[in-house]
Amino acid sequence: MEIRLIRNATLVVNYAGKTFLIDPFFADKGAMPPFPNTPNQDKRNPMVSLPVPIKEIIEADAVIVTHLHPDHYDDAAIKDLPKEISIYAQNENDAAAIRQDGFVHAQSLGETITVGDIKITKTGGQHGRGEITKMTGQVSGVVFSHPDEKTLYIAGDTIWCEDVKEALQKHNPEVIVVNGGAAQFLEGGTITMDKEDIEQLHHAASESIIVVSHMETLNHCLLTRRDLREFLSAKDWSGKALVPEDGETIKF
Repeated sequence: MEIRLIRNATLVVNYAGKTFLIDPFFADKGAMPPFPNTPNQDKRNPMVSLPVPIKEIIEADAVIVTHLHPDHYDDAAIKDLPKEISIYAQNENDAAAIRQDGFVHAQSLGETITVGDIKITKTGGQHGRGEITKMTGQVSGVVFSHPDEKTLYIAGDTIWCEDVKEALQKHNPEVIVVNGGAAQFLEGGTITMDKEDIEQLHHAASESIIVVSHMETLNHCLLTRRDLREFLSAKDWSGKALVPEDGETIKF
């Protein structure tokens, strides 16, 4: 498999002969305001440009949208994605909203789907702790499995929580992509993984390789690549965690 981090949570995953686009977020640099009630209100989103042309990103067999927050599925993606492309959403409500945007082949992942010989299983997540989850709403991840590939778990926008533990125990993934960045509002704590979440994930899946995405793109993501790499440098498991740059491809 090959995993290419585009920007934020947007990935291009080549897996068992198929290409999947995860969480398309195509906005030009600075096209969106900062998220309300968050730090760094002087910074517009996204804070960086796409590292590659959109035409390279949309050459996919299918799209997976883990949830409908605008940094995972935005107006630019609605404009630029082919309307006939297959899109899989976390539930029927999200799929219906995507169909309203003109994507006639949008459908719910349900619990499990197959694309060719690839099995894709939906997982749960927790986009924050406590009361803030009423605002952040339902989120999901996905697990890819195929006899000729390592099992891949893309956790989505979640903190370390029971849903993630359950996914690890059930699927035993060899490669895990997590959304880091320690995104947060002014109150309520982090809503994506911070350094400590990533460390707990490693201890629960010590043989897995962890790939950290969702960094240095949004005004409310406070954990930088440099900070995370410095944290990892003191750990004996640092070789199990990869922190790619935008546009970088990792092969397994």
